[in-house]
Amino acid sequence: MARSNYLFTSESVSEGHPDKVCDRISDAVLDALIAEEPEARVAAETFATTDRVVIGGEVGLSDQDKLKEYMGRIDAIARECIRDIGYEQDKFHHETVEITNLLHEQSAHIAQGVDAAENKDEGAGDQGIMFGFAVNETPELMPAPICYAHAILRRLAEVRKSGAEPALGPDAKSQLSVRYVDGAPVGVSSIVLSTQHLDESLTSADVRAIVEPYIREELPDGWIDAETVWHVNPTGKFVIGGPDGDAGLTGRKIIVDTYGGAAPHGGGAFSGKDPTKVDRSAAYAARYLAKNVVAAGLAHKCTIQLSYAIGVAQPLSIYCDTHQTGEVNEAEIEKALRQVMDLTPRGIRTHLSLNKPIYQRTAAYGHFGRAPDADGGFSWERTDLAEAIKAAL
Repeated sequence: MARSNYLFTSESVSEGHPDKVCDRISDAVLDALIAEEPEARVAAETFATTDRVVIGGEVGLSDQDKLKEYMGRIDAIARECIRDIGYEQDKFHHETVEITNLLHEQSAHIAQGVDAAENKDEGAGDQGIMFGFAVNETPELMPAPICYAHAILRRLAEVRKSGAEPALGPDAKSQLSVRYVDGAPVGVSSIVLSTQHLDESLTSADVRAIVEPYIREELPDGWIDAETVWHVNPTGKFVIGGPDGDAGLTGRKIIVDTYGGAAPHGGGAFSGKDPTKVDRSAAYAARYLAKNVVAAGLAHKCTIQLSYAIGVAQPLSIYCDTHQTGEVNEAEIEKALRQVMDLTPRGIRTHLSLNKPIYQRTAAYGHFGRAPDADGGFSWERTDLAEAIKAAL
């Protein structure tokens, strides 16, 4: 039997966190190539440290001349990401950081398994398992701890970039311990916020005075009370941030990117990967399906698992768990999901319109729980499949 009274904690990190700087650059590389050719193949990884950014991996375009021209733009793409995030530190500055481009053409052996041919459909770009999750704790159908941890950092980034709070730096982390009563989130027992600050004279108390009003803005009324414990910059000064303070790497924040630990994770990172890579596109599809099951009123909570084999089009399995909150049998939901959506890699990309330059915006503050954009970004957050699922049962 599931517990009904407990604490659950999730963390988020800002766009200026070293790993998120790398995710942003990897997704910007992807967006630039998909803008050139929607069917482009990309698997880009970024490493960042003091005064240095290294970008490696594989890319593919049908036109080799275009690919050569694109390779010459990598330096500018990376610098623009760093500039927009806000890094102008002595040892990590968008104008002076050294950029090394080690990208190369996609392996022909991988391509032959993925590409469609006369006798085969387009296959998955890798084997693996992917999970999607939804729960009716928030309007976004996301777990409350990660949803509000993201919201706090997004708000702090807004006031930093607008000039309203010029003392704040790009690097930050938040963490919320949410109190659940009868299975529902009702408050926060502790708030942890560590944020870079550009004024060395600021104390932890000074930083709390800056950030507390914005934190209170983002949390539901009544969630903060006299018993809530605050830890703002608990180690003291936090002036040196970003890759100068700690090295960064693409794909190291996969729990931050998804559900804050409230749901399983298949282990595959998202950023820098084109949508033929099912550890990205199928994770988006799994979230889409889980969210629509909850939006349809078929369950209060839903986990979907999909599994694939490299070069094989159809998923090997579809698993649904409604955590004892379901209105119908889970096996029936699994059958309905196969009917309402083509879960081949090509089917997912077509249904969710994934062959667009929409990925850089996903690199920070979570890939899920965001409002769908008019240009197709966050299409997996739509709830337009809810009625079709109910009709298929």
